[in-house]
Amino acid sequence: MISDSKETKECQRKDPMDLFHSGQVVKICAPMVRYSKLAFRTLVRKYSCDLCYTPMIVAADFVRSAKARDSEFTTNKGDHPLIVQFAAKEAQVLCDAARIICPFADGIDLNCGCPQRWAISEGYGACLINKPELVKDMVRHVRSQIDNPKFSISIKIRIHEDLKRTVDLCQKAEAAGVSWITVHGRSIEERHQPVHYDAIKVIKQSMSIPIVANGDIKTLKDAENVHHLTEADGVMVARGLLANPAMFAGYEETPFQCIQDWVDIALEHGTPFTCFHHHLMYMMERITSKQEKKVFNVLSSTSAVLDYLNDHYGV
Repeated sequence: MISDSKETKECQRKDPMDLFHSGQVVKICAPMVRYSKLAFRTLVRKYSCDLCYTPMIVAADFVRSAKARDSEFTTNKGDHPLIVQFAAKEAQVLCDAARIICPFADGIDLNCGCPQRWAISEGYGACLINKPELVKDMVRHVRSQIDNPKFSISIKIRIHEDLKRTVDLCQKAEAAGVSWITVHGRSIEERHQPVHYDAIKVIKQSMSIPIVANGDIKTLKDAENVHHLTEADGVMVARGLLANPAMFAGYEETPFQCIQDWVDIALEHGTPFTCFHHHLMYMMERITSKQEKKVFNVLSSTSAVLDYLNDHYGV
C-alpha cells in the first residue's frame, strides 16, 4: 500500500486547512479514475499544484481487502498534502477506512458527486446529495473517531435543481464538522452543459467554511476567472490538468520539460504502459498534428514511445 512507508510515517505531514488560510486560491488536482495516481500527483506538484486527491476508492473494499489497499493506494514522503477520496454509504465503514488511511494521508473526502450509473445504483456518489442526514452522520462519525484534529474530512458534491436543497446539505455537513466542500456546478443529469458558477457563489455566501469550485477549468486564467465569479477559496481541476499538467504554473500548453518530467517520473514509479501512454496522449493533444497523433496514439510499447519522443522532440 505504501512506498517508503517508514519514511512516510515519519515525514512532516501537513494540515490541508493551512492552504485555505494562506490568502491564496488553493489549486487542487481532482480525483480522477485511473489517472490521479501517485506518479501523476508527483508531476503536478512540480508545477504549482497545492493539493492532490487520489482516485475514488470504494471504502468497503478498502477495509475488507489488503489486496485492494495495495492496488488502490500508494504514496511516499513527498506526496503531501494528500486527500484520499472514498465512496461510502455507511458511517462506520467510512470511519474504518479513515482510520486505516490516517497515518499516511492528510484527510479523506466523501464522494457525493459521481454521476455514473454503477455508483448511484450501489448507493454511492451523487445519490448522496439527496441524503443530507446520512452525509451529516458520516462526517460526524469520522470527526468523532479520528484523534488527529488536523486530519481533514471534506465532501465533493453536485448541485440540485433547487439550490436551497444544496445549501441545506452543505449547512448540515458544516454543522457536523466538515472541513471544506467542493462543488461541481452541475446537477446529476448535466454532463456537458455550462457550469452554474452562480450557484457555487450562492453556496459560498451561505457558508463559513472554505468552498472549492469545480467544473470546466482548463487554464490558469480560467481558474482566476472562476475564483472571481464564485468567490471560492480553491479551484479543482480534472481534464485541464490531464491536458496540461503545468497549467497551474501558468503554461498555456504542456511544455516539453513537463513531458520529460512525466517520462522520468513514470519510469521511476514503474507506471503501467497504458497509463503512461494515455497521459502522454492527453498532454500532447494540443501540440501535435493529426498525422502525428495517428502515429503516436497507436504505439504499443514503452520503448516505442521513448524512441518516438526522442526522434521527434528530443525528449
